[in-house]
Amino acid sequence: MELDKDEMKKVSNRLKRAQGQLSAVVRMVDEGSDCADVVTQLSAVSKALDRAGFAIIASGLKQCLADEENGAADVDRLEKLFLSLA
Repeated sequence: MELDKDEMKKVSNRLKRAQGQLSAVVRMVDEGSDCADVVTQLSAVSKALDRAGFAIIASGLKQCLADEENGAADVDRLEKLFLSLA
């Protein structure tokens, strides 16, 4: 299954932002920043990664529904991926 390139561009941008956030968290840890601030930023990174994963799965589900010939097998695979993010 090939994912929609426009949607994956958005996912790529989201992942790049998360990468920047993660770098900031590492820097905060190295600099001994306040624990609550570090955890707050780490939570934001985690949510950004989850959203990127869900966007990929949603795109895959749309593709599966559009391609009913192979849809059932792909939906099962996407369901397993979805559950791995939960």
